[in-house]
This record gives sequence, C-alpha cells and structure tokens, in this order.
Amino acid sequence: MTNKDTALTHLLDLLAVEGLGGRESKVVDAIKKKLISAGCKKSWITTDDAHKRLGDGFEIGNLIVKMPGTAKAPRILFSAHMDTVPLCKGAEPIVKGNRIVAKGKTGLGGDDRSGCAAMVTMAETLLRNKIPHPPITLLFPIAEENGLHGSRMVRAKDLGNPPMGFNLDGQCPNEIVIGAMSAVRWRAEITGRSSHAGLEPHKGISAGLIASKAMAAIAEKGYFGRIVRGNRKGTSNVGAMNGGEASNQVMDHVVLSGECRSHSPAFLERIIKVHKTSFEQAAKSVVNDAGKCGKVKFSTVSDYRAFKLKKSEPCVKIASRAVEAVGLKPNPLVMDAGLDANNFNEKGLPTVTLGTGTHHFHTVDEYVDIKEYLTACNVLLNIVKNSLN
Repeated sequence: MTNKDTALTHLLDLLAVEGLGGRESKVVDAIKKKLISAGCKKSWITTDDAHKRLGDGFEIGNLIVKMPGTAKAPRILFSAHMDTVPLCKGAEPIVKGNRIVAKGKTGLGGDDRSGCAAMVTMAETLLRNKIPHPPITLLFPIAEENGLHGSRMVRAKDLGNPPMGFNLDGQCPNEIVIGAMSAVRWRAEITGRSSHAGLEPHKGISAGLIASKAMAAIAEKGYFGRIVRGNRKGTSNVGAMNGGEASNQVMDHVVLSGECRSHSPAFLERIIKVHKTSFEQAAKSVVNDAGKCGKVKFSTVSDYRAFKLKKSEPCVKIASRAVEAVGLKPNPLVMDAGLDANNFNEKGLPTVTLGTGTHHFHTVDEYVDIKEYLTACNVLLNIVKNSLN
C-alpha cells in the first residue's frame, strides 16, 4: 500500500537536509514535521539527552517516536541514523533515470536518509490507511558515522523496551545483516626532541621518523589494510596524522589515530598488540647523538563489539518472511563493518539490519536505486504485518 510518489518525495526532501554527525537539528525538525503531517501526535515524539551525556560537539539527542499499537502484540523497533559523512555536505539530490544521485561532486547521503525516509513512509502508510499494527518505536539516532554514538547512548526504557529491532542501514532490500565485527580505535602520541634541522639535526629525535617506521613495520608484518591469518581475518587503518611546525625544525611531536576491526575478539587483540609493539619499538630505535630515544603513548578505545544472530532468532525469521513476501530471496549475511545494530545487540536487543537501496556510500558515486528503495518500504510494512503473528 506504499504510495510511490509520497515515498519518493520523503526521500528527496530528507536527502536535501544537511546534518553531519553531531549536527542533526535540521534533520530532526524535518522528520518531526513529516511525521506530524502523517498523523503522529506530538506527544509521541521526543528527543533524549544523548547529546548532553556525550558532551561538547553534539547539538541534539536521538529522535524517538513511540507509536501506540492498534493490536495487542510486543513492541518492535525500527531504526535509521540521521547523520551523514562530511563528503555529503551541501548535497543536492536529483533523479537520474532509475536512480537518485547527487548533483556535483559530493556524496549523496542515502546512507542513511533512505532509511529515515522509509520509516517515515511506513508510519504514514500505517496511519493513513488504518493498518493494524503493534506498538512501534521509531528511533533516529545521532552521530552514527563518527562512532555509533547515538545508539550507544540510547536507553532501552526510552524506547519502550522492545524485544526486537530492525535497523535500516544496508544496501539491497533482500539483504539481512545478522552479524557485524568489533572495532577498536587507537591513538599513538609520539614525543621526540626538537632541534634545528640544518645546524643540529643530530641532536633532534624525529617523531615523524618514529611514526613512519612504526607504520612501515605494521605493514611489513601484514597487519595493515585487509589482514588474513589462516581462518582469522581483520582490518586496520590509520585515519589521521598530525604534527610538525616548520620544515627547518626536527619534528618533536606527532599524533596518529586509526582503527582495527575483526569478528574475532582474540584476533582483534592480536592486531592491536602488533600496532602497540611496533610503535614502542620504533620509538626506541630512533636515537640522537646523546643516546636518547623517543617516547610513545599508545591508547585504545573499544568502539563496538561483534555480534552474530542465529537464523532462528524471531527478528531474523520475521525479516526473512517480509523479504519473501515482496518476491525476493532473503540473503542473511555477516558484514565487515560496524552498525547501530552492534550496540542494540550488545544491550540485549536482537536487531537485524536491512537494505534500503543505497549503494557506493561514502563516495561521490553514491546513489539510491529507486525501485529497491520502494521495495524496502514494502518490506517494512510486511515486517509490521508479520510481527502481529
């Protein structure tokens, strides 16, 4: 019963709203306006205090909508994050054939505005057509792209304690993500010794050289990029490197930050250990003429933990039947990435992630396949229907 024109309008409208991680106020306003117009009561709609608990740099909390049910059944959760990556700043969506793309050289933001629009469309379809439904919570988390912050901070009680969830943040509408990997962020702060690079380079200790030797050692050991050791797999990356002040000064300070991921907690620890040891050894190996070496402070923060749901889990079975109902074959898969679903599952809320037709996200080639997006809207309606059974 999805109205194609309305569903497409919701998507185009939300794609045009700027809202990077931690700066989602305009997105909240746009979604609230659409939901109220669709028939949601203002009393159903709130924003939590996640931004206050996260601290500086976040302007608004998670948007939460608790729709009462028309039938007696357990509450279900639908979720789609509001923020987009910086590449999508200033995006102008246009329809080009069977796709929605960005005009110009920006990302589109289909990740995850297609999920947000699909949820708005579902709510509107249910309310305007008076379709029987269980109690439903719509969650629009903040700051997913820069650390899954919103989903990490949301409280189960604020969601109405649903027993299962359906996260919208994938690609094809027949894909059902039942697992994802763990990730750890690392930071290496290297301290060397400054000296004049022309007159007394031998008295200095180059923090830049230490950083270079450490990263080269990590790569030579096979622990950079895609990592494969037998049946154990993972990834690692350095995302930022900052230091130095002048070309005639031996660099005395540099900070690197990056991440490591794996489905195996034990192997993830191994990857982190290789990084830490490589930086420590590199710091000791760079010595000035006085015999002094550099120093490194290596620290880590766990971003999210891996999960893998059984195919017998109710949310997996419901999602599979919903995909079959639109004539597609369900494709349960485990993803080499992090999702809001990681945090939901860690909180004890079994959650699968579904696709909404967005492809090549985080690139200027990103697009939303219109047919797949509309199919995803119908999958959501089928999930609602199946949850009553």
